Amino acid sequence: MDKNDNYKMILKLMLRLLPIQVLFVFVGMINGIVSTYFATNYVGIDAMSAVGLYGPINMFIQAVGTIFVGGSAIVCGKYIGQNNRKEVTSTFSVDMVITFCIAIFFTIVLLVLGFYDLTGIFTNDPNVRPLFNVYLIGQAIGILPFLLGNQFSVFLSLENKQRLSVIASTVFIAVNIAFNYLFVQVMQLQAFGLALAGSLGMLIFCLIEGSYFVSGKSYIRFSLSILKASQAKEIFTKGLPGALTYIYMTVRGFAVNGLLTTYVGSVGISAFAAANNLMSLFWAIPSGMQAVSRLLLSIGIGEEDKKTLTNVMRVMFKVYISMHMVVVAAIILLSKPLTNIFFHDPLEPVYMMTVWGLRILPLCMPFAIITMHFTSYAQASGKNVLVNILSLFDGVLGVVICSALLIGKVGMNAVYIANVLNGIIDIIIILLYAIIQNKHVPHNMEELMVIPKDFGVNEDDVISFTVKTLDEVTSVAEKIQNFCKERGVDSKRSMIAGLAMEEMAGNVITHGFTKDKKKHSIDIKAIHKNDDVILRIKDDCIAFDPNTRNSIDDQDDPTKNFGIRMIYKIASEVNYQNILGLNVLTLKI
Repeated sequence: MDKNDNYKMILKLMLRLLPIQVLFVFVGMINGIVSTYFATNYVGIDAMSAVGLYGPINMFIQAVGTIFVGGSAIVCGKYIGQNNRKEVTSTFSVDMVITFCIAIFFTIVLLVLGFYDLTGIFTNDPNVRPLFNVYLIGQAIGILPFLLGNQFSVFLSLENKQRLSVIASTVFIAVNIAFNYLFVQVMQLQAFGLALAGSLGMLIFCLIEGSYFVSGKSYIRFSLSILKASQAKEIFTKGLPGALTYIYMTVRGFAVNGLLTTYVGSVGISAFAAANNLMSLFWAIPSGMQAVSRLLLSIGIGEEDKKTLTNVMRVMFKVYISMHMVVVAAIILLSKPLTNIFFHDPLEPVYMMTVWGLRILPLCMPFAIITMHFTSYAQASGKNVLVNILSLFDGVLGVVICSALLIGKVGMNAVYIANVLNGIIDIIIILLYAIIQNKHVPHNMEELMVIPKDFGVNEDDVISFTVKTLDEVTSVAEKIQNFCKERGVDSKRSMIAGLAMEEMAGNVITHGFTKDKKKHSIDIKAIHKNDDVILRIKDDCIAFDPNTRNSIDDQDDPTKNFGIRMIYKIASEVNYQNILGLNVLTLKI
């Protein structure tokens, strides 16, 4: 397949998946934004301080959840690339059991801290501490649905069930706002109402998404019978490096709060919390970009496909960053109107502190997009040294060191500027890693990503091309046959391989291309490996499992579905899956 065709397919897929992934992240962020709005407008600055103090705790809980969100996504992506459904289901089952146990643990911890007033390590302010205690109790109720909901979102993406996710997300946003109005403004439950509203909203979100996996309709199912406890280690190992950033960010949160308390005062914590919570709405976009790319990078590694890996990064540099620069400019231009959502008096110090946060913090986002993508790739490909270094600097050292050096001279803005400097440091680390590994400045994307020379099959042992019209189908068999013969494959298998791919390509165009008015294409690949001929056909039409037609034998018309039945007879192995909205059929001849 032409490099440009592969790039276009990856671009189309990444843009199509992006909105729903952004929505996933947005759901997790909206609770903080809504809580901040009701805290500043209906409870007071002390409640805002309670929300800010909970930030590092929430970050740590999210970090632990991210270990299994990221780890399960990477492991599943690998097994999906290998067409191993049993291992995918086992991964899902292990992930669900571990997540449930972790959620129960955190729930108990928060309840104990809140009920027994053990929060002195966080604050001794007599006005803030009681609010913080009840806020923890309210948050505890939502820990289980929060962590499970994050896991469900990943697997629903793999199942291509975006519609259910949209429904769950829309319902969550609506009920979260309604519950906040009821509990905070009407019932005046103050900080407890803020937390309870988000927890109950997340419970409803989780139930809607989880219903699909107990309906019996899902491809990935929960099964204790095939659960392999040993997979927990693989999930944890793959997920930990990427989650280290969040763990470090927990430390960073406590450190920054300490610096602000010492040099600026509690008003600095309130301003920083307000700016951060509002920025979290826009951080949903880079996080959604990372989620899409992480899945594609994992599948590319499972398929040992260099083109997919490099083109994911090219789309990130050319399209994702360009798109987000528009968002960055909008945030900066609207910094004052956005601040007015929470604070209304320009003469109050907290007002301009928040405004400057919204003017400076967005500048770190383009750097963060690059860092997030390279971290995901390094995590999936086992480059743990790079992941650990990036996690340490991006998560804690960069921001804390720069903040500590600047805050005495610059004041509150030092914390914001430190985030931008941190992004620049991350890019330097990525480039230095590539230079050290290649022993020279990288000349192309493969070298920048440090893809091993022996990754995948040799270029001479693979052929790939794109088919867009029925006229092009006639050349499929000839291309595949010639490829096989040139590699010493016997004439019988060469002929079978060519006819099989021509038959399937013709079926896709005849039946798949005509189901809607969208433009479609077929990605065909043939690999010669260990004397096997592996054929893969991928298309972006509606889901179609050829196995359902293979089992149908029409007595009135024996020729119906004959082509599909023939392929199942001549192929030694046939695997079908619909992943990320793509039909993927793999044959072994």
